[in-house]
Amino acid sequence: MTVTIENAQLIATIAESGAELISLKSKETGIEYIWQGDPQFWGRHAPVLFPFVGKLKEDSYTYQGKTYSMGQHGFARDMDFTVLNQGAESVSLSLKSTEETRKNYPFDFELVITYELGGEGITTHYQVENTGKEEMFFAIGGHPAFNVPLEEGLTFEDYYMAFSPQKSRLRLPLAGPFIDFDQRTIGQTNTNLALNHQLFEQDALIYETKGLNAYSIRSEKSCHSVTLSYKDMPYVGIWSPYPKEAPFVCIEPWCGVADTLSTTGNLIEKFGINQLAANELFKTKYSITVS
Repeated sequence: MTVTIENAQLIATIAESGAELISLKSKETGIEYIWQGDPQFWGRHAPVLFPFVGKLKEDSYTYQGKTYSMGQHGFARDMDFTVLNQGAESVSLSLKSTEETRKNYPFDFELVITYELGGEGITTHYQVENTGKEEMFFAIGGHPAFNVPLEEGLTFEDYYMAFSPQKSRLRLPLAGPFIDFDQRTIGQTNTNLALNHQLFEQDALIYETKGLNAYSIRSEKSCHSVTLSYKDMPYVGIWSPYPKEAPFVCIEPWCGVADTLSTTGNLIEKFGINQLAANELFKTKYSITVS
């Protein structure tokens, strides 16, 4: 099942499975900005990452002396959400903890995802509520994939990534699927980054971020572009599935990251994990603007 919202400029489609944005189209040009999930390259569109971002060592973690299994990026992306309310330009979907989720994640929660159109863009709101009686540990993030090229006649290499603000950011390199924290380096995000598939030879480019950040996919050969922006989400991943020459790039704003090489596996000690007291709310959001 899917739901559709629209305004004068855009039409967006969201799947109830995973609360995933699966289409964002311009009404004027017909341009589709979201990757359409060809499984030859990657079968998803813009999954919600919860209650973990990235991969855990041995696909497991420990909490209060017990070991739990968890696949990469958590389980929310593969679960059915319930539509809470829908208007012409917005929709909210909910996922609540169940007996099944507690087998792999021992916390009570409600996750609400709201998509809201405005002008030439869409904002994704995340709200996590700790509905339990003890402190909750979690990560959450987005994984939207954008078509590159955005129009016929152009190639992947005709595009570049623009960073705002144009300043260097701390890069967290990967060793396999895990963060090699000891090899942190300065990422050259103070200039535009020309896109080519070899950029992703070592998997995602991951940066620490602070304050307001915006990342744009642009081409000198086109007036059409896409920008993802957010405030105070501490990490971003930029990814395309090398060595496949996939015609998309993901810009992924995260509150949390994969395990580090030196992780103990103890959830309370996990690098980048968020804590939420009983009955407290956590809120964050990111926006996609198109032209």
